[in-house]
Amino acid sequence: MGLDLDVLSELVGRGEIDTVVTAFPDHFGRLMGKRITGHFFLDEVARGGMHACDYLLACDVEMDPIEGYGFSSWAKGYGDFHAVPDLSTLRVLPWFEKTAFVLCDLYRGDAHEPVSVAPRQVLREQVSRATARGLFPMGASELEFYLFRDSYEAAREKRYHDLEPYGWYIEDYHILQGAREEWFVRAIRNAMDGAGVPVEFSKGEWGPGQHEINVRYADFLEMADRHTLYKQGVKEIAALNDVAVTFMAKWHEKYAGSSCHIHASLVESDGETSAFCGPDGGMSPLFRHWLAGQLRYARELTLLYAPFVNSYKRYQAGSFAPTRIAWAHDNRTVGFRVLGHGSSLRAENRIPGADVNPYLAFAATLAAGLAGIDEELELPDPVEGDAYSMGDIQGVPTTLEEAIEAFEDSILARAAFGEDVVAHYLHAARTEVAKFREVVTCWERLRHFERT
Repeated sequence: MGLDLDVLSELVGRGEIDTVVTAFPDHFGRLMGKRITGHFFLDEVARGGMHACDYLLACDVEMDPIEGYGFSSWAKGYGDFHAVPDLSTLRVLPWFEKTAFVLCDLYRGDAHEPVSVAPRQVLREQVSRATARGLFPMGASELEFYLFRDSYEAAREKRYHDLEPYGWYIEDYHILQGAREEWFVRAIRNAMDGAGVPVEFSKGEWGPGQHEINVRYADFLEMADRHTLYKQGVKEIAALNDVAVTFMAKWHEKYAGSSCHIHASLVESDGETSAFCGPDGGMSPLFRHWLAGQLRYARELTLLYAPFVNSYKRYQAGSFAPTRIAWAHDNRTVGFRVLGHGSSLRAENRIPGADVNPYLAFAATLAAGLAGIDEELELPDPVEGDAYSMGDIQGVPTTLEEAIEAFEDSILARAAFGEDVVAHYLHAARTEVAKFREVVTCWERLRHFERT
């Protein structure tokens, strides 16, 4: 349910809301923030904001402060930034008793200088570039996850080995197996609708216990907000029911990865007319340039679609995850698929995994598309048949190191996002690689403990 301050004040006054989760996405797309009493939120935070330590945009996934960020460091004292609620995101969280939720934008101190590396700000900048041209980006992100019978606590005690997926066979579109998990998936659908994150449908996916729940499309910023709250909510609903879910891109080598297909289109200033649909109902010249930009810059921007070492284990032939940067009409072997017709004509980017930060992924999509339009790039012919077998087509990066090199060398990334944003996310990725290289994995012990 959407809220404004007047309605929230009434609900707090009647004792129907007593807590407001006040949060912002960190550079991995996770929600950070505080739980604030309803009355204090209304009295102080709604208009005045709150403060939080700026190391939250300069740490790794374990919350360890990491040296080398220009934004914040021990040398700079890890001060505060100012988190200001975006009241248009205020809503009820139905899965928690008497709880509301709001997202914040981040500023330097009290100076109201936006934090340029904050994911929501990175996306805002790209949306502004599009709207300045009279083009309004609309899209949706399709997130997949795996459901397990183990609780999060039990999974951790097992060190995430020998987990039991909720299903035991591939359940893609499978109504019978889906019925066994419907108690959980239905709870998500209804909770999201109640939180103002409208759901279209749910379905089983191409792995045992794997699911996809499709959230209704919206403008890019609203869609990224919906994506982030949806992902957080699914995890919280799982925890409340003593089961676990994962949005890892590839949780197990035996099973399909989990994707985040991003659908994108542009509408004109009237808010209704598709800029992608030509007079004959086919692809407009603008759409062709946009899609050519996606192809041209996909490798350079893959770091923003696949941010972790694990992300790249999803890109395997015959897995429904792309390995080639090509496009086609309704072909699931390519990186970019053209779908719909008329006002629904759109491009689907199949490169991102479910571990993606949606703000960065949507920002990358806009940067590539706008570059294609500016440069009037020519769209190559669509692929026919199995793109996995076409070795002459440029490939998706196969490792995080490869993606780092492409992003670092990208002139587009620096022009679109700025040096500070590029440096920030390069450092995050290099930290991920360094942390991984230090670890002795279970695979290594199984392979070498006795036999070498």
